[in-house]
Amino acid sequence: MLKSHSKMPWMIESIPRLSLPFLSVMLWALVMLWALSHTCYGQEDAGRTELTAPKPLTKYMGRRIALPMSYHGIPWLNRPERIQEENPEEMLEQLDVKPGMTVCDMGCGDGYYTIELAKKVGPTGKVIAVDIQPEMLQELSRRCQRNDLKNVEMILGEPHNPKLPIGKIDLILMVDVYHEFSNPVEMLDAMRKSLTPDGRIALVEFRGEDPQVPIKPEHKMTKKQILKEYEANSMRLVGQYDRLPWQHLMFLGSDSKQSNASKEESK
Repeated sequence: MLKSHSKMPWMIESIPRLSLPFLSVMLWALVMLWALSHTCYGQEDAGRTELTAPKPLTKYMGRRIALPMSYHGIPWLNRPERIQEENPEEMLEQLDVKPGMTVCDMGCGDGYYTIELAKKVGPTGKVIAVDIQPEMLQELSRRCQRNDLKNVEMILGEPHNPKLPIGKIDLILMVDVYHEFSNPVEMLDAMRKSLTPDGRIALVEFRGEDPQVPIKPEHKMTKKQILKEYEANSMRLVGQYDRLPWQHLMFLGSDSKQSNASKEESK
């Protein structure tokens, strides 16, 4: 320690003619240079990320893709009329969710269905809630705390990547969300791979065939269009329920034969 103190005067004296203002300017310049270099690196990384992400679509297989609803629409998701328009209780009954299952609420929003699914799978099961808007997940987190639910895993997905585990999910529920996917091919591929061998996608969409359903056309889908898109992406219809007030409920599973054929063609 004594030797260190004895060297300090020499170190200071080695720059005797540099004034304090000059040193301050030099220090400020070094700090700004460091900050600028890190900012540039960040912009470069962001550019690389954008290059790897597929281009979002505005149309797919003849269908106009709707814009996703902002988190500002949370009050609409919880409107009292939703019970009469969609009959959520009846829809949930048709899913046949059992305790211990791993279920995904894709495009979960603020958790209108996530909370009910979490109760159904119980403490031995898990709900994976995916959304691309962090504000939605923040509100869902608050709802989970109020309901003392600890079996919900939240994932901030990307428009082309839901970040799901492979081969682990028994059921993926999508309520009025698929028609908003800007990258349906990538999303369907990721979801199909995430399913267990007997796993299913439960697709809920407003009926496009019914002019009496007062929803904008781009936010509705016909059965014909749904099957057209899903069959083109190695999925097949495994069940359906036609008694909801305004919506289709269609169950789709992986078409292993078509999927394997696609893999052979890609070799």
